[in-house]
Amino acid sequence: SGMVSTRMEPPQGGILPQIRHAILIAAPAERVYTLVSTPHGFSQWWSEDVTENGAAHAVELGFFNRATVYRLSPVHMAAPQSAEWLCESGQEWKGTRLIFDTASKSGGTMLQSLMRVGRPKLITSSLATQPGES
Repeated sequence: SGMVSTRMEPPQGGILPQIRHAILIAAPAERVYTLVSTPHGFSQWWSEDVTENGAAHAVELGFFNRATVYRLSPVHMAAPQSAEWLCESGQEWKGTRLIFDTASKSGGTMLQSLMRVGRPKLITSSLATQPGES
């Protein structure tokens, strides 16, 4: 039996809200980390429809027969403590950062997730011209 808490933080100074979750999981940090840092891990708890773009290290999560697809690109990975993703698609989540942090606790691992809602500057790296294109 795990402890779960959720907190919605109000906007401050025009910044869009953040949503925090915390859950105590009876498993070692390394195992919990793979659930929030790998395509296979996401398929265990978030979406059964998970594909990986190996070249970009991006993960796509499909919902409702892929009517909705969330494309996550890694921002910062520091195993087994932290995994940060940027959602690059999906009307509701585009521009949202998902940050997962783990900490060993007696009896397991505390997993904290932070959803930083918002639309940062347009990501232009994926729009860059590929070699050989004019």
